[in-house]
Amino acid sequence: MNPSTSSPTAGVVRLGLRENVGQFALLVVVNAFVGAMVGLERSILPAIAEQEFQLAARTAVLSFIVVFGVAKALTNYGAGRLSDRLGRKHVLVAGWLVAVPVPFLLMWAPSWNWILFANLLLGISQGLTWSTTVIMKIDLVGSKRRGLAMGLNEFAGYVALAASALATGWIAARYGLRPQPFYLGVVFAIVGLALSAFLVRETRHHVSHESALLGTLALDGVPTPREVFWRTTLLDANLSSVSQAGLVNNLNDGMAWGLFPLVFAAAGMNLAQVGLLAAVYPATSGVGQLVTGALSDRTGRKPLIVWGMWIQAAGIGVVTMAHAFAGFVIGAVLLGIGTAMVYPTLLAAIGDVAHPSWRASAVGVYRLWRDLGYAVGALLAGVTADAFGLNVAMWVIAGLTGVSGIVSATRMAETLPAGPRATPRADRDSVLTMRRTQPLAAETQRPE
Repeated sequence: MNPSTSSPTAGVVRLGLRENVGQFALLVVVNAFVGAMVGLERSILPAIAEQEFQLAARTAVLSFIVVFGVAKALTNYGAGRLSDRLGRKHVLVAGWLVAVPVPFLLMWAPSWNWILFANLLLGISQGLTWSTTVIMKIDLVGSKRRGLAMGLNEFAGYVALAASALATGWIAARYGLRPQPFYLGVVFAIVGLALSAFLVRETRHHVSHESALLGTLALDGVPTPREVFWRTTLLDANLSSVSQAGLVNNLNDGMAWGLFPLVFAAAGMNLAQVGLLAAVYPATSGVGQLVTGALSDRTGRKPLIVWGMWIQAAGIGVVTMAHAFAGFVIGAVLLGIGTAMVYPTLLAAIGDVAHPSWRASAVGVYRLWRDLGYAVGALLAGVTADAFGLNVAMWVIAGLTGVSGIVSATRMAETLPAGPRATPRADRDSVLTMRRTQPLAAETQRPE
């Protein structure tokens, strides 16, 4: 089939990475800009808190992560529901519009409260944009290469995050903490918004197609939003295991974001070295996800999740015990490897369990809990560090990460289907002709 006929605009919808390679690649690029927006803060915001706003308490320094995490978590939940109701593209564009003021606020904030407001907007933007790029990629590829799709998505976001953190650290070391490092953010926001508004296409038609291939749920079989919430949070052993692992994963990421730069600086690292060390962990995670996402499609989800959490715990322990640059690098690499094993695999597992008709909502609930981990990690690390010191705070986070791996090992079953989906390959690869004016199939959503 001519590739041009595989787009919804031509009236035909197909599932698969190869069949949708143009849109998929575009969404990978868009998510790179999403990740780069977070990278703006990764290496220098704790230094700004201490040097420009004279915040000494660790809890106060980490308050920007708490605001970011809560805003992103709540927006993640809303993004899943909104993308089902309004369409993926509208939510994506809205997320970029919210992001546009962020770099300007970070440049010129006259007080720490303005920085917190910037992080509120950044969290909302990230919840809308990153969640939507995840959902859209799952929509496009169908079931066969879901792990690979999530690996590519997270690779783009986290490698860009690392590059942005490295660049802002380098700029700050040469020109100062503000405003020069945040000029990059203006470019990221404008380019991300332009790509999303003018080139990205809606993917809800792919959801209707996959629902038809997998079999339609009766209206009384489609769970309500409340039922999806409780299944994903507690009642379904697999979904809830994924949710707790995601929360703890970002709990230790929130700690790393807020405390690692302070630990590195206390050990005598300069701003350029802090920027480099802050980039090692997300860069390792991002590159690793190119491998681990596809690997989970072959070997299963559970082993990567369990061992990934344990390797993260080991990495935090190494950073805690280290006193020199080389030791910090080793710990950051281990943390990145463990995160790479877990991050795309958790998303793929959600896609394995949830039916397409409520999958976006389940992803939203999972990402609600996962990104609340930022806030929980920052609060727990900050309070513990103020009371008992940085090392104790980091050991506490390492211990919780190890326990999370035990929970997944004992409660979660393998979610990757043992064989092909119930739909034969020929049917999965078949073409469903759809008119753009045709309403979405009623079976994919419960009427509001």
